[in-house]
Amino acid sequence: MTDTTKFNEPMLNSSNVISPQEILKISSLTKMFGGVKAQDNISFSIEKGIVCGLIGPNGAGKTTLFNMITGIYPPDYGELLFMGKNTKNIPVHKLVKAGIARTFQHVELFGSMTLLDNVLVGMHVRTKSGFWGAITKMPWVLREEKMAKEKAEALLEFTGLTEYTYRTAGELPVGRQKMAEIARALASDPILLLLDEPAAGLNAVETEALGQLIQKVKQRGVTMMLVEHDMSLAMGISDKIIVLDRGKKLAEGTPREIQNNQAVMEAYLGQG
Repeated sequence: MTDTTKFNEPMLNSSNVISPQEILKISSLTKMFGGVKAQDNISFSIEKGIVCGLIGPNGAGKTTLFNMITGIYPPDYGELLFMGKNTKNIPVHKLVKAGIARTFQHVELFGSMTLLDNVLVGMHVRTKSGFWGAITKMPWVLREEKMAKEKAEALLEFTGLTEYTYRTAGELPVGRQKMAEIARALASDPILLLLDEPAAGLNAVETEALGQLIQKVKQRGVTMMLVEHDMSLAMGISDKIIVLDRGKKLAEGTPREIQNNQAVMEAYLGQG
């Protein structure tokens, strides 16, 4: 995987440095919208190489948490460390360059562009040519463009989309578009990949294929965190589950531990 980009932030003191096995460490994270706490004193860590499921009822604060991790929302309180560095005030594009990528609950592809071009867009933080390079077409720019195209084609093959390479994204079914979003996210060479409801709108066959793809991505060394309402998928592919309820962390553990947690059954599954 690509080396992480250094943040323009001072090194943290030794008391705050995360474990070498921790990709992400969140401490007392709080976010308020008006007088409502969307996130209330959330703390947990994500270890290298795992798939972490994030579950909870609608309104639990799952997407809000994703938005804070990716720099869209700044936290009001608390600390978020990625690869040992505080991400406070780091712009979204620099977080992407540092190794955080995501997909969205609703597909955010460029519908009038081909799948190939959508994946190429995902590489913009890794290419160097820029505006003037695109105009001058120097030999090194042409080499970079060739390598980028080959990488994009390889990612489309990896995600099972080769036959759709030159099809426009908007004309494809939701299942293919979801896979294409993952391909585009992988194009930025992420260390941490956040998947926001990747199975939403998929049928059983597509959901099974998605689960297999997530396992393949894990085998490439990418750490993942996913918001998912499909419990069969979440429990089947996650190494660790975090449960949110009304902005608070309700539980954390292995899928088996979460399935046997009475508080989760009462608050999330509606069982007494």
